[in-house]
Amino acid sequence: MDISSASSLHRPILGILTMDDPSEQFRGNRSNFTDLIRAGSEMGVSVCVVTVKDLKPKHKKITGYMYDHASKQWSQQIIGLPHVLYNRIPHREDESSAEVQQTLQAIIKNPQVRLFNPAFFNKWSLFEWLNKGKTTAKYIPATRKMTASHELESLFKLHSTVYMKPISGNAGKGIMKAERLTRKLDSKPQYVLSIQETKGSVVHKYPTLSQLWTKIKEETGHEDYIAQQGVAIIRYKKRPFDLRMLVQKNSKGIWDITGIGARLAGKQSITTHVPRGGSIDDPEKLLAAGFGADGAKRVLLRARKAALSVARQIEKKSGHLLGEMSMDMGVDVHGGIWIFEANSKPMKFDEPQIRKKSLERIVQYSLYLIRSSQAKTSGVSTGSPS
Repeated sequence: MDISSASSLHRPILGILTMDDPSEQFRGNRSNFTDLIRAGSEMGVSVCVVTVKDLKPKHKKITGYMYDHASKQWSQQIIGLPHVLYNRIPHREDESSAEVQQTLQAIIKNPQVRLFNPAFFNKWSLFEWLNKGKTTAKYIPATRKMTASHELESLFKLHSTVYMKPISGNAGKGIMKAERLTRKLDSKPQYVLSIQETKGSVVHKYPTLSQLWTKIKEETGHEDYIAQQGVAIIRYKKRPFDLRMLVQKNSKGIWDITGIGARLAGKQSITTHVPRGGSIDDPEKLLAAGFGADGAKRVLLRARKAALSVARQIEKKSGHLLGEMSMDMGVDVHGGIWIFEANSKPMKFDEPQIRKKSLERIVQYSLYLIRSSQAKTSGVSTGSPS
């Protein structure tokens, strides 16, 4: 179906924003894009892929990529300027380039288009925002910007385990864990460093903090890192696990929990990420093993409340329009909730029921943005959702 003819019939247009690619036409997860295109079609919304290069905010017509499910082919078409843009630019270095930033700022200022999730989150900014929130500070582990060895030393004075994460990292890449062991008479190493590899971790031992720091600097190079308090999270059959929360805005523009999954760490891994050897499991089952069935339900209720508070605080402090985020959340042995990570461009959830609902929510929220924009233009109030 030609979307230019669809636009004349007032069918809403949702554009998936990404980067052009000289050999592949455009970058990004194609199966993710086609799933959203199908969901949009079923809900009366034309969904297409738009590259930053082809996006001309001042033009009424632009070039976009349409997908035909019958032939399984992509085709370039002339389309109307999308009513809503869903940012799926896949790499930070692309998004931060001057050219892309210029286009994004022009779109944000354009009253005819609503852009949500305009940027990746920066881990350091994220924890600063959350630490300033009355309802969110309690969920945040002690965090330092890892600029010198004394930052690590200050954390070790209070915590025996410290995690180090790249500020711009994702999917567990570059994560390290350092443990301070009590020195024994046999002079065993005092510090143990675990470095995350593809499916497991490599372990190094050092007798002094200065030697540990030398190795850490060798691993991090010029990349910015944060150091964070290690939390004694609950385990299932001796393996740590965390909760993966998908938080999205619904058809009324209000933050809601789309789904909760669980990720169980691989046997030799220091993270629970599936690409790093982790596995998908049922959160209620894993929590019930530690807290009982009723206790598991209470923990999940607290986790939901925490995730919604965190989403509202991040949106408020970021100053941008956000429509979704995923969170990595830990539960300690006492049932306490900890937020380890939040991502503005969630990876695909493999749980079928969460996946289906997540696609529907993106379309529903896009329709909400279109309705609220039209109401604003005509002078009708739609309230102020949070």
